[in-house]
Amino acid sequence: MVATLTPEAVEALLVFYRDAGVDVPLSEEAIDRFAEARADAAQRSAAVAERVSDRLAERPEPGRPAVPARPNPVSAVGSPPAPEAAVSAARELALSAVDLDQLKALLETFDGCALKTTASRTVFEDGARDARIMFVGEAPGREEDMEGKPFVGRSGQLLDRMMAAVGLNRQTNAYIANIIPWRPPGNRTPTPQEIAICEPFIRRQIELKAPDLLVCVGAPSTETLLGIKGIMRARGRAVDYDTGGRTIPALPILHPAYLLRSPLAKRQAWRDMLTIKAMLGL
Repeated sequence: MVATLTPEAVEALLVFYRDAGVDVPLSEEAIDRFAEARADAAQRSAAVAERVSDRLAERPEPGRPAVPARPNPVSAVGSPPAPEAAVSAARELALSAVDLDQLKALLETFDGCALKTTASRTVFEDGARDARIMFVGEAPGREEDMEGKPFVGRSGQLLDRMMAAVGLNRQTNAYIANIIPWRPPGNRTPTPQEIAICEPFIRRQIELKAPDLLVCVGAPSTETLLGIKGIMRARGRAVDYDTGGRTIPALPILHPAYLLRSPLAKRQAWRDMLTIKAMLGL
């Protein structure tokens, strides 16, 4: 015989569940929440890929060369896991850009990285596009997210002083960008997955910018773009970087945020800035 609960008893039971932290109903059978999450992520990635395919099929603006439509990166090979599909979609979208303006516009349409949903702005670039030197940092912080420009907070102000000491400034002869164009919540470190998704865009940005010297600011930029770990050993030593059309020198330097925490390292940073000056013939 099944006992019938009174409304008061039901209410008391629900209050007990609430106080105990129960927030979802359970059934007699187990539910695979991981499978639900994978299915949801795959659906979002497929939607991103579809938008990418549609965007590539659009006619170019007047005066721009036509960009041939590329196969859908998801449907062409089945349904890869969500991160891989997002990386493929990012790569296809980035390669379709014919100049920096179009790359920025395409980046604004890309929804494959969750960081975009929590950021206020897309931080794409700052500085002179015809500059011979390009600085690439890691990700925007709070001030950068508010202004929509890279390196404008305390670290950016120090970078400006470092550049000025060797005759560089972002108004006339320096160009600045980040690996990640959206601020991670709470200024946390970007995950490897987030970096992998955004990497095709910064590599295409470097290719389209076509600088004579690439400066990787900090360890994350150095590791992502040059594949080198250990910024203290790598800093100040130029290596080759393939832009896709030509090979240029790339120089890792210490991040200004590190210099603010470790002032004694400014001595090493000054030597690196003198190396930059010599490489540019300033």
